[in-house]
Amino acid sequence: MDFKNLAGKAMDMAAQHADKVDTVIDKAGDVVDAKTGGKFTGQVDTAQDAAKNALRDKA
Repeated sequence: MDFKNLAGKAMDMAAQHADKVDTVIDKAGDVVDAKTGGKFTGQVDTAQDAAKNALRDKA
């Protein structure tokens, strides 16, 4: 199985639906914040922004 090709297709699909993926990224960050008691909120926000920007750059 060609995982590199599969990952590329997944990124393309995510970039096409970036608005929906943004919601998932936000919810995942909320879960991490809840599980860690907000201890890493700054790092989580940075990671969320980086993930969203990566999708935008791919589009």
